[in-house]
Amino acid sequence: MAFESLTDKLQNVFKKLRSKGKLTEDDVKAALKEVKMALLEADVNFKVVKQFVKTVEEKAVGSDVLTGLNPAQTVIKLVNDELISTMGSETSEVTFQPGKAITVIMMAGLQGAGKTTATAKMAKRFKNKGKKSLLVACDIYRPAAVEQLRINAEAVSVDFFSLGTDVKPPVIAKEALLYAEKNGFNVVILDTAGRLHVDEDMMQELEDIKKAVVVHQTILVVDAMTGQDAVNVAKEFDEKVGVDGVILSKLDGDTRGGAALSIKAVTGKPILYCGMGEKLDDLEQFHPDRIASRILGMGDVLSLIEKAQESIDIDEDKSRDMAKRMKKGQFDFEDYLESMKQMKNMGGLAGIMGMLPGMGMKASDLEGMVDEKKLAHMEAIVLSMTPAERRSPKLLNPRRKFRIAKGAGVDIAEVNRFIKQFEQSQKMMKQMGTNKHGRGLFGGMGGFGGFGGGRRPF
Repeated sequence: MAFESLTDKLQNVFKKLRSKGKLTEDDVKAALKEVKMALLEADVNFKVVKQFVKTVEEKAVGSDVLTGLNPAQTVIKLVNDELISTMGSETSEVTFQPGKAITVIMMAGLQGAGKTTATAKMAKRFKNKGKKSLLVACDIYRPAAVEQLRINAEAVSVDFFSLGTDVKPPVIAKEALLYAEKNGFNVVILDTAGRLHVDEDMMQELEDIKKAVVVHQTILVVDAMTGQDAVNVAKEFDEKVGVDGVILSKLDGDTRGGAALSIKAVTGKPILYCGMGEKLDDLEQFHPDRIASRILGMGDVLSLIEKAQESIDIDEDKSRDMAKRMKKGQFDFEDYLESMKQMKNMGGLAGIMGMLPGMGMKASDLEGMVDEKKLAHMEAIVLSMTPAERRSPKLLNPRRKFRIAKGAGVDIAEVNRFIKQFEQSQKMMKQMGTNKHGRGLFGGMGGFGGFGGGRRPF
């Protein structure tokens, strides 16, 4: 989970602050010393950390903060504000050329950073905004990279352009632009070659492409999990080629957060997007304020709502019907499967809970509450039922349960336990009825389907 280690450490610091009531200057300095250590351990750039702590301390000490009604909360707000400032304050986006003019974007990055995948993710994002993108294979050194881009382009339903591996990248870029002009494309994205490390040949090739065509945006993809190395790579690329924005890939696996907190402060270049998973949908706009909120364990409800709007595709009639049946306790296992599908689209139950204020405070707590393996078992149980059994759970006699257990590869006791919990949830839904808007409690999202093993998630 992104920022897991940093979040846990900061939560411990703030817990101590809250427990003190009134704060002295020494209390604040001691807390900021711990914040400093937490940031350094998160692999945040040393100069960035030094300036961060200095700014917060100046605002917190010798002002009205310590004499206020809630000094601890004010100090936490100062830390939050400085986190946002360090990451760029404002949300940045790719700048498109006006009208029908073609925007040429050159993707750059080291080999293994996830550049080719990020290219397709970005094209899908643009497609949702009404842009017609052309993905261009300029990595002539790895035939597998050309094929990967073709497959990804097909997966997100955007066009692909290649002249094979025997034509030089600058020529490919020129030909791709001519093709785009003739065929009504308004975005051309050049997927260039990466290397294992920054070298002169790679930089020269990027310069040659820029001489061959007008590149409006050069976007660098860096691996968030490499921490300070990612920051150094960004700085070097910007100095030698010029970078307009950065995509942080694999941010979902970065438990420290050093790259996210350092890149803007060190390079001056904004982080545009962050990769939050392997699926081609898993590219999020980088919002400094929301990321700061996640780091401090305060959740990210706005991103959760946006993800729900993008992921959930239930027509109004179906939604109303589901809400009515939930109200009466009549929802079935078909509804459960729909819930599981929507939950997966939103990043799984742990991902959802991690975005909720107060519920995402510690990753270790989530691990105890959410057993994704158990949820997978429950889905296997439902998939082992016949359509008739899913629609009418009352059909599930002992013989059918044994067959289901065998099909799902689980013990019969697990099947019985799951069905019992499902029945209890039906009763609970019936008792809870509807909310003030007249829709079922989980009607708008198809129900999370959070029934199951160990500690129940709700």
